[in-house]
This record gives sequence, structure tokens and C-alpha cells, in this order.
Amino acid sequence: MCCDLPDIDELDKPANTLCRHCVRDEGCIAYAARPATCRDFLCAWRTDVALGAEWEPRLSHMMVYRQGDQLTVLVDPRHQGAWREAPYQGQLRAWAAQAAAIGGYVIVWVGDEVFKVEG
Repeated sequence: MCCDLPDIDELDKPANTLCRHCVRDEGCIAYAARPATCRDFLCAWRTDVALGAEWEPRLSHMMVYRQGDQLTVLVDPRHQGAWREAPYQGQLRAWAAQAAAIGGYVIVWVGDEVFKVEG
């Protein structure tokens, strides 16, 4: 998902387009020479022990990451409604309530559409 959903300026890769260096279901063929954006990216599913197996990007069809007080969710456009289904919507609302308490928020991108989740 991280080679597909986000835009990556250094590679002139638009959002929701598979990176030219990615072989689907195999990975990056330019891994050793990947740009800083790719090297520095931290998917919340890999770094946050609170995210259960259901949040694994290939299963959830979503990629989650944090930037300060903002939680961003990128949804695979082929599964547009995934974020509105259980257990995801309930968890997103809980995170939104927690984030709002400290001035943060949760946003969901589905293609070019963006939604702010309310807690």
C-alpha cells in the first residue's frame, strides 16, 4: 500500500498509482536506492502496537500514519467504503475523539476526496 496510495514527489509518483519501482506482491526493486520519503516513512501498523492485525494494510485496504496531532488514513480507492465498516469506523471515531481533546484530528483520503472523522 505504501508503494501505491501516497504521492511521492521525489519519484513523480501520483497518489493511487503503483510506483514504477514496485512489483506488486513482491516489493521495491530499487529498495537500496529509495528516496528519503520512502526511507523515513513509518506506517502506524508497523510502529503502533495498539493497532491489531485487522489494520494490516493488505487486509484493511488502508494505510495509517501520524504527523504530530494528525492521524491520516489513505484508503485504497478499489475499497472506498472500507473505512466506514466495522471495526474501522468505530476505532477511527475513538481516535478522533482522543485527538480532538488535544487539538488534533483524523482525516481519511479516498482518492481525491477527504473526510474529517468526528469522534
